[in-house]
Amino acid sequence: MSVPVSQLVEELKVLRRGRGILASAIGDRIGPALRALTGSSGEDRAPDVRRKVAQSLLRWAEELPHDLRVVALIAFGVAEDGRLPYYQDRVRLACAHLDRDERATRRRIDDAIERLAEVASAVPVQPNTPIREPTASWHTEELNTSLALDLPTPEVFETRRIVADEDNLDHVDFAFTLTADPRTGTARTNDLDIDIFHGGRLATVVMESGERYGFRLVLPKPLQRGESHQICLRFRLRDNKPMLPHYVCVPRHRCGQFTLRVRFDLDHLPTGVWRLAHAFQRDIEDPLAVREPVQVDSSGEIHIRFQELVPGLAYGVRWTGSTYDGLQTH
Repeated sequence: MSVPVSQLVEELKVLRRGRGILASAIGDRIGPALRALTGSSGEDRAPDVRRKVAQSLLRWAEELPHDLRVVALIAFGVAEDGRLPYYQDRVRLACAHLDRDERATRRRIDDAIERLAEVASAVPVQPNTPIREPTASWHTEELNTSLALDLPTPEVFETRRIVADEDNLDHVDFAFTLTADPRTGTARTNDLDIDIFHGGRLATVVMESGERYGFRLVLPKPLQRGESHQICLRFRLRDNKPMLPHYVCVPRHRCGQFTLRVRFDLDHLPTGVWRLAHAFQRDIEDPLAVREPVQVDSSGEIHIRFQELVPGLAYGVRWTGSTYDGLQTH
């Protein structure tokens, strides 16, 4: 079965009111069509409903033209800079992004909602069977990352607190993406050193793709559901491998908080640094993508924080004017 576009339009217009997806009683704001398409159930807690709805809106918005995607994510309060308490405030913000008056912007938002409904209605829904996201065996409660770009070769220190979502969790699988050498089109396992400072034992490292390293960490002891555990890793590049100027986290599973510190070489400071949030991976290097400038301090450092990251989307920074490596952790 499919969901009528008209029904989705009405439910989306209800959702955009007030605080949008940040409404405290968001479960009461979700109609039956959105509930089915986003995989939300009456038993979900408000943060889970909010996460599922945000993931769906972001996925559907990827099919929209850039201008409609921007105003849609602002209107619902999904965009990082669009988390304003009143819909009217978000409309004004969308006006600034589009450089249009309020009447034209409201028409553009309505157009975006129509298009979102068309995209969403194409998703098949089985009767009485809500769409659910895959169950993960663990998630990240907190991720703290420091990227040092003033060393002979870039290094990343990562401290991560994970929480088991099932009993007897004895290992976790991670991934790290190293932008491929443009001369070869692929990365190699010996392009990257992975050191474990504490929290487990490195078991395997494999190439999951031409750029992505997959590695398994065996835990010191099995974790039970709800139990937390801290892991500290270091990634070091070899052979001055050429890469792109960005560092982002693209979580595979739920991530509650991501803190990123980047230290640039004072003798080779970038000409510009921008914060990326809720970004599609193809938008990381897109100069038209929504982004926020970041000021480098007198030590050549920046410090940014993200909350409630959506799996599959990118969070981090990009810069211009220097040739450092493009890295992704997952």
